[in-house]
Amino acid sequence: MQDATTPESPQATPKGASRSGMFVGGTILIVAVAAIGMQVWRAQKSNAAEQTSGNVAGTARVDVMSQTVARVNGQAITFETLANECVERYGAEVLDNVINRTLIQQACAETGRTVTQHEVEAEIIEISKKFGLPTDQWYKMLQAERGLTPVQYRRDVIWPMLALKKLAGGDVNITREMMREAYVDNYGPRVKVKMIVLDNLRRAQEIWEKAHSNPEDFESLARDYSVEPNSRALGGTVPPVRQFSGAHEEIRKAAFRLKQPGEVSGIIQVSSDQYVILKYEGRTEPVDHDPKDVEAQLHAELEEQEVQRLVGETFEKLREGARIDNHLTGQSTGPVEQTSAVGQPGSGVVNPIGK
Repeated sequence: MQDATTPESPQATPKGASRSGMFVGGTILIVAVAAIGMQVWRAQKSNAAEQTSGNVAGTARVDVMSQTVARVNGQAITFETLANECVERYGAEVLDNVINRTLIQQACAETGRTVTQHEVEAEIIEISKKFGLPTDQWYKMLQAERGLTPVQYRRDVIWPMLALKKLAGGDVNITREMMREAYVDNYGPRVKVKMIVLDNLRRAQEIWEKAHSNPEDFESLARDYSVEPNSRALGGTVPPVRQFSGAHEEIRKAAFRLKQPGEVSGIIQVSSDQYVILKYEGRTEPVDHDPKDVEAQLHAELEEQEVQRLVGETFEKLREGARIDNHLTGQSTGPVEQTSAVGQPGSGVVNPIGK
């Protein structure tokens, strides 16, 4: 979900996509501990298979954790030391990613949905084509810019995205009104404004009185008082506001009500602790296009947005209906405790692609 203080992004983020964005957007923190945890799990599983029921259950783990991964002047650094360091630094974020993936696995198992390796590879090829890159170059870019290996990208980005799409189900319905709004957003006029963001009503009222009395001081007021760092550094300058997407709805409505250059809006409350003041700077010129020439492109973009909205809603429902006990952070969410055979030996449920 887009921040209320950001009037526009290159493409509007669909409502409800905040959780799913970690998968579909591809920006996921995957670090060494993920690989370490997988190696430990594989070693445990392999060793456990060779043990009899009379052996100590923790023997395999002890053997792995005591292995030496490095030596400094002869002094050993064990696997356990490395694993503990990784968990301390990155464990909470990586574990949250694994929890989310597990939720999707369980839902797929319960509904009989599967995502094949062929589907994963086909999706990656399609995405790389959209960016005009061969697949190998796309992988290199992901590695360089986001620290994602091909296995991590398939497992933690593409597989969950495709699985959630299947779980969401149904065809999206693109209406004429949606097409009209998309055309206006992309080719119609936008409102140019400067913006001040405050974090409490009393301060917002004080700054509004100053801005209303002396609109020419708006830029300096933004630099001195706005709590939004990006626009503050630019004296309150933000990208032009679209009419139907991009910014918070209340900001869009207020921006399009402004008519006179230098006009200052009222105080716009966008959340319990966020208040916005706008100054009107004019409007952009509409871009002359025949709607028929861009209809196919706009329809495809709307379909993708609607799919992502459904994906986000689907994932939110999974989170809301799940009992999650996170022993690393000490937090528990959801209704009653549930047990699942997903991922257990003999369950028949296959782990995601790339594992």
